[in-house]
Amino acid sequence: MDVADLDHRTRTESGCIPPGLVSRLLERGHAEAVARWAGRGEWFCAREWARLLGEQGRRTEALEVVAPYAATGWWPAITSTAGLLESWGRAGEAIASARTAMEEGRDPLALAFYARLLHRHGRGDEAFELLRPHIDEHRTFAVALVDVAEGAGRHEEAAELLAARVPEEHRCDGPWCCRGLDPDTAIGLLATIRERQGRVDEAIALLRTRNTTSLNGRDQLADLLARHDRTEQLHAYAAADELGHVAQRLAELLEERGDVAAAVAVYRQARDTSAGHATLTVELAHLLARHHRADEAIEMMRDLAEASGADDWILDVLCTLYADHGRPEDGLAHLDAIERRSGEAEWELFRLRLPLMAACDRIDQALVQARAHPEGDTSYAASHLAAVLAAAGRTEEAVVLLRPHASANSHDLAAYLIELGRVDEAVTVLHQDRTGPPRRSSAVRSLEPPF
Repeated sequence: MDVADLDHRTRTESGCIPPGLVSRLLERGHAEAVARWAGRGEWFCAREWARLLGEQGRRTEALEVVAPYAATGWWPAITSTAGLLESWGRAGEAIASARTAMEEGRDPLALAFYARLLHRHGRGDEAFELLRPHIDEHRTFAVALVDVAEGAGRHEEAAELLAARVPEEHRCDGPWCCRGLDPDTAIGLLATIRERQGRVDEAIALLRTRNTTSLNGRDQLADLLARHDRTEQLHAYAAADELGHVAQRLAELLEERGDVAAAVAVYRQARDTSAGHATLTVELAHLLARHHRADEAIEMMRDLAEASGADDWILDVLCTLYADHGRPEDGLAHLDAIERRSGEAEWELFRLRLPLMAACDRIDQALVQARAHPEGDTSYAASHLAAVLAAAGRTEEAVVLLRPHASANSHDLAAYLIELGRVDEAVTVLHQDRTGPPRRSSAVRSLEPPF
């Protein structure tokens, strides 16, 4: 078993049976196939099959399944083995296996995994001491330190370490400004500690000093205010937020409480002043649709589409609303109007017709029109057409359509073949996508940018 090849295939989910299709195989009653491929280098099959064997009490067999992978020193297999042992109450063995791999340098982030494992089994002080010297090396180590500090009763020590990494004057304006732990991350982790100590006002004050407030569309301060029912402060924070992320969190909180009218009002106010106008409008449309106000949502999305020049992603949301709420003909009429104005029929616009036509029982007409389209013989067009056919129960036709484009649509084609019970064909298709890993000097991943 080649570790570099195994690592490449699992990280890219290419040339192998990916997790989603492993689940589909099991759902469709093909457990024997999963077991067979688990022993033939298919890691995702091995991982899932070992878990199922463990649940059935066949623990020795479960370990035998993952053993060939772990024997290579490949870190994901080692963590999975440790996870199995831990779930069976064999924490000592899990810790021993993870420690060996960590000491041998199998993975740069092995230390965090090992420390958390120690922490879960009453060895929080040891975990804390292991992590302390490394918090500047990677954000993962700092996060792990804060988590193990809670169980070890060492919040204040962790807080002192983090506070020392927050300069009084300087704030980074980019991800590579400071080496190691950046100040905004240190502030966020320090605020986490204060919140866990019940010092919520201190946590709020800390988070207000950050340079970057949102990460991946979420704002830590907004989430904290919501958790502690600081609704008035959340309203005030939302009014000052230009991104719209705080308003979204406030609207979510109000909807959770059943105050839909207030949630709608928050979105309406925020989208008039926020740089994220389009995103907030889409969120508002989804909120309205969830509460049986689909027609209102559709009209609002129509206005947004007109104002934005009919951006593809906005039209996608609008057409989905039309299809999901019994108005496919109206959706088609809207697309017709756009095409008349633009004089163009690009595939990205045409593809939106397919589910709408399917909802009108006009799949065959859609196929004819798609084949006549200038881009109708492309691999991406085949993918869209196959999805419509499969959704209508015409899976065999979807397979025939995708065959000439198998290399670009291997996962979709394999999924349809599995639906038809043709498992060996599906695996063959997936393996045709197999390419070797890029050449590199070491199998160990670097912590240095670019990642």
